[in-house]
Amino acid sequence: MARKTPAQVAEDQIKDQAFSELQALIEESEKLLKEGASLVGDEGETLRAQVSIKLRQARDAMAGVSSRAQPMVEATENYIGGHPWQTVAIAAAAGVLAGLLLGRRD
Repeated sequence: MARKTPAQVAEDQIKDQAFSELQALIEESEKLLKEGASLVGDEGETLRAQVSIKLRQARDAMAGVSSRAQPMVEATENYIGGHPWQTVAIAAAAGVLAGLLLGRRD
């Protein structure tokens, strides 16, 4: 199994956050649609407007994911490419620290 680069990990975290935000918006929109199925007139129009706003927010959230992720991915790739030995040292130190912490759990 190939290991993920720090840039890929950061990108995955942003995607996961955006996906959870999108999922919450979709669930809220579905709830509003169910509540408004029987509404007509002004109440129905108000509910449809609320659903429209929520769906627009979902689209905006998904569009923002790539714009937020790209600078972080590029910065991480540039740092790793420009400082490979520092990257190795940081990874080794993190591994030693994790080993020490996990060793103390016994």
